[in-house]
Amino acid sequence: MNIVNKLTLRHLKENKRRTLVTIIGTIISVAMITAVSTLVVSFFDLMQRHEIAQSGEWHVQYHGVDQEQVETIQNDKNTKDVILSNDRGYAYLEGSENQYKPYLFIRQYDENGFEHFPITLSEGRFPEKENEIVISEEIANNANIHYEIGEELTLDVGDRYGTGEYTQQLNQTYSLMHTDGEIAETLENVTTETYTIVGTVERPTWEPSWAPGYTIVGYLDKDRLVEGDTVRVSVVLNSIHRNLFTDAEALAQAMGLTDESVQYNTSLLRYYGVTNDDRLRATLYSLSTIIISIIIVGSVALIYNAFAISVSERSRHLGMLSSVGATKRQKRNSVFFEGTVIGAISIPIGILAGIGGIGITFYFINRFIEDALGISERFMLTVTSGSIIVACFVSILTIFISTYIPAKRASKISAIDAIRQTADIKLTRKGVKTTKLVRKVFGIEGELGLKNLKRNKRKYKVTVFSLVVSIVLFLTVSFFTYSLEKSVELSSQGVNYDIQVYAGGKLTSKDEGIVNSITQLQDVTDFSRVKETQLNSWIEEQQINKILKENLQYNPEILKDDKYPYYISIHGLDEDSLREYASEVGVDPEAYFHTEEKMAIIVDTIQYHDWESGRYIETKAIHANVGETLELFYENWETNESVFVNEVEIGLLTDVVPMGIFTANLGGLNVIVSDNVFVELVRTEERIHYNNYIYLNSSKPLDTQYQIEELKTNQMTVYNHHRARQQDRQMMMLMSVFIYGFIVLITAISIANIFNTISTSISLRKREFAMLKSVGMTPKSFMKMINYESIFYGVKSLLYGLPISIGIMYLFYRSMMHTFSYQFEIPWISIIYVIVAVFIIVAAAMLYSTSKVRKENIIETLKQENI
Repeated sequence: MNIVNKLTLRHLKENKRRTLVTIIGTIISVAMITAVSTLVVSFFDLMQRHEIAQSGEWHVQYHGVDQEQVETIQNDKNTKDVILSNDRGYAYLEGSENQYKPYLFIRQYDENGFEHFPITLSEGRFPEKENEIVISEEIANNANIHYEIGEELTLDVGDRYGTGEYTQQLNQTYSLMHTDGEIAETLENVTTETYTIVGTVERPTWEPSWAPGYTIVGYLDKDRLVEGDTVRVSVVLNSIHRNLFTDAEALAQAMGLTDESVQYNTSLLRYYGVTNDDRLRATLYSLSTIIISIIIVGSVALIYNAFAISVSERSRHLGMLSSVGATKRQKRNSVFFEGTVIGAISIPIGILAGIGGIGITFYFINRFIEDALGISERFMLTVTSGSIIVACFVSILTIFISTYIPAKRASKISAIDAIRQTADIKLTRKGVKTTKLVRKVFGIEGELGLKNLKRNKRKYKVTVFSLVVSIVLFLTVSFFTYSLEKSVELSSQGVNYDIQVYAGGKLTSKDEGIVNSITQLQDVTDFSRVKETQLNSWIEEQQINKILKENLQYNPEILKDDKYPYYISIHGLDEDSLREYASEVGVDPEAYFHTEEKMAIIVDTIQYHDWESGRYIETKAIHANVGETLELFYENWETNESVFVNEVEIGLLTDVVPMGIFTANLGGLNVIVSDNVFVELVRTEERIHYNNYIYLNSSKPLDTQYQIEELKTNQMTVYNHHRARQQDRQMMMLMSVFIYGFIVLITAISIANIFNTISTSISLRKREFAMLKSVGMTPKSFMKMINYESIFYGVKSLLYGLPISIGIMYLFYRSMMHTFSYQFEIPWISIIYVIVAVFIIVAAAMLYSTSKVRKENIIETLKQENI
């Protein structure tokens, strides 16, 4: 080791505080990069395992495949494993006590199917022969039919076909079909088969709650397939890459299959970062680029600040080396050596700290996931070589940049200038000049505070830069969270209830009694009764949606007297539901019960999926004002005339929809009224048909569904949306855990960074403060000066930080626009939080830092050369 490096090590040891601060700053930065990358990888690993537990482990599926094509798929270079399956059909379940689930549904798998698909064995074993089956526990629990293992079942198995309005073949996604209270379906192509029960399984996750058949699973022997037999082939691929879609389509074409026969496990592939949606891919790539850039900038800022805050002291040390003959190259190498030593200590510790911190976080999060979300899968600490390499590379690059800049500057100045720090502190009249307004508003203390900042711009800029980075990180991550929530809201189909009961048209007194009994079931936590009908209205051209205006150039004849035809969905809410909804949107509900005024709440924001562009769009349905009236018409198809029905007054325009109601599509409008106003609106036109719906939330949705089915009449239909809604809620909660965890991490690091920057800056100004006190500055004036400095720091950082943050938010927004379309909104609440937080944090940091120098002895401080 040469003499310069030895002197550098000695300098690091003698300046322990600065060295420790630099090491800690670098450790925090490396830990942040490692923690974020590990968290992302572990999150996607969790979601992959969760999706596999829900829908099975497969990537591509081919339908209608014969035996020769099965062999072709098996021999394909991309194929790792194949699973054969087949929906054998339905058989009547004799003696079932659930009249809405009268079938057994038989699905067959080969041996790989029991391994790769979510079939949970409760008792016995899986089938090993074609005449063996396992039955669902729901047969005993819900149908109240008990079978024993080893018992034989002789079934007449066939295919479901509708006999009423819908005559196509039906599968498990179709509930039991009724027409006028009678079952409107039958079994065709029936064959008699005998099975032996070898076990029981839990109700499969892929069985819809409204499915008419209890699942039983049989064995599919691929060696016994004969000519003409077709099966469904699910493929597990060797590797997941974006070309798998073109590869699968090419294989299907080579086998003579249509593109429609190829299906992808899009939910699982999404968590591998693979999608065949070009717009979604563009969204993911652009968002990833922005997020990675933010993380890198944050880490660079943190490490650079740790080095740059003590540039003055390092320059003095290098000036001393220069005075005894050190060359420019030696001085540069001295700083690079210092960075190497700091990096060698900080990077390994930072990586271990980042991984350890995430591991501890997962320990607590896993309890929350299992208890609150009901997800069986847990976070597993997943560390990849890529994340470690990225953390090391970014840290080394940042340390190099952070050391190169001061080294280059220090090597160019003379020894005397470096020792005296004339490059850091330049007292030109122009440089420290302040306006008269500053002294008038803030007094002499404020003027001194501003001059102190101006006379050492480098430290001032470093502190402001640290604050700006903290502001940008917090606001952009907050906006990213909002964007994710918005995307889930737009793509989740708007289901905000567990169970829907369709109760037909006008209800009899008996039906009303049943409805009341349903709403009072023990496990029902919330409900809404809604009457619904469709009417029309003519809307002024200047009030219609902007997309409709653009389309008028292609179809101008649709206008009638400069008015555009809208379809109007009228929703009549029961009294309790309307009061709750009115409270949510902030209006007095009493005005909406009067049948004379006929006041209505208009949902003027719609959300829909545009199939042509593939985007999820949120836009204004209508540009109207409170107090205007909306005329309602009934379309008489016999005479092809619009018959005036009634009119409503717009009492409120809102983007909030009541429980159970979906927003209208383009060219439509949701009108919310009370139940009695609804009846008054349609009273004069007997030909208007309306439907009754009940929307329920339940603490035990499946139990509630079974209870409703026991109560309801044949005219009522039950749909349980709990599973789909639960998946949406689980996804949002997991994303919230991930995002808000990241916000907490960023906030903590930012606060630590600000405290470190200001504290070190104040510490290096001990002699400056001692000088001011020596010429008569009182403790009160000193604190006023410090407080004004805090204000200047905060204002300057906000002036830079807020515009930069808004710019990055808009980049986020533009990235989301590849897949979604909604109005860009500045998060004013978050900005207010940030403004308040900046001044609180800066003031706290200044007070904390000055508390250490307030009691310093003036003479001793002035005599110090190395602080």
